Amino acid sequence: MTDGGGFLHTWSMAGLALLVGAAVLTAVLIKLLYPALLRIAVAHPNARSSHKTPTPQGAGIAVVASTTIPVALAIFYVPNLADEPSRVVAILGAAILLAVVGAFDDIRTLGVWPRLLLQVVAIGIVIAALPSDLRVVPALPWWLERALLLLGGLWFVNLVNFMDGIDWMTVAEVVPVTSGLILAGMLGGLPDAGIVVALALSGGMIGFAPFNKPVARIFLGDVGSLPIGLLLGWLLALLAGNGHLAAAILLPLYYLADASITLLRRLAKGESVLQAHRTHFYQRAGNRHADFFGQP
Repeated sequence: MTDGGGFLHTWSMAGLALLVGAAVLTAVLIKLLYPALLRIAVAHPNARSSHKTPTPQGAGIAVVASTTIPVALAIFYVPNLADEPSRVVAILGAAILLAVVGAFDDIRTLGVWPRLLLQVVAIGIVIAALPSDLRVVPALPWWLERALLLLGGLWFVNLVNFMDGIDWMTVAEVVPVTSGLILAGMLGGLPDAGIVVALALSGGMIGFAPFNKPVARIFLGDVGSLPIGLLLGWLLALLAGNGHLAAAILLPLYYLADASITLLRRLAKGESVLQAHRTHFYQRAGNRHADFFGQP
């Protein structure tokens, strides 16, 4: 693995250009895609929804494109940006696979088991692409750690999807987490390729933010939340594997705590964890805010 931070230290303006470029590209793509998404990918309110009227989803297409395209170009055209470019290509391919799965689910609804199987395939690709010497908990056998990373990755991808249910919620999570990852990378906690992905993903979410601010005009959809969860999980695994396990846990801790505690509470009550609901902490806070201000 290379020492993190070289990209930003050597080409700081290039890093800023990548961030801004990804934001602008996302905004432009959402503008172009909006009429089509309004016709084919509308999210209708249900028991889990925070919105009251049908709203298009699928803006994640723009975020994923604005992340994967600049990263792919950087990997191929910036010498020595990645130790093994094929590893990053595999990560991007896995993210695109989940985007396709999410897009199908947004439009037609995919069964639970095919969806989980394809998620396992994508996460397995990411695990296989990790450096063989990367260890998060060296005391564990290598095979057991990889198996736990696979299970943890599956959980993390889905919790990002579960938590994507209120205006600006995912933006408020992903932008600070990627900012923390960029800072950690500058201090040597990530390889240069990881910093590039964090920059592009952060920029993509910033470009999405104006369209998702309350009251949201468009949502990410599964096409965005699933691959975003995958890329974040990969970056956090790299951070943990570089000796920063505490930071890798603390950065997404709100997401981890809310989703995990809510799941355990519903299981304890005998409620179905697959049924739509509004019992996440952020949803309960949103309900109380609406009640306090008399919003419908």
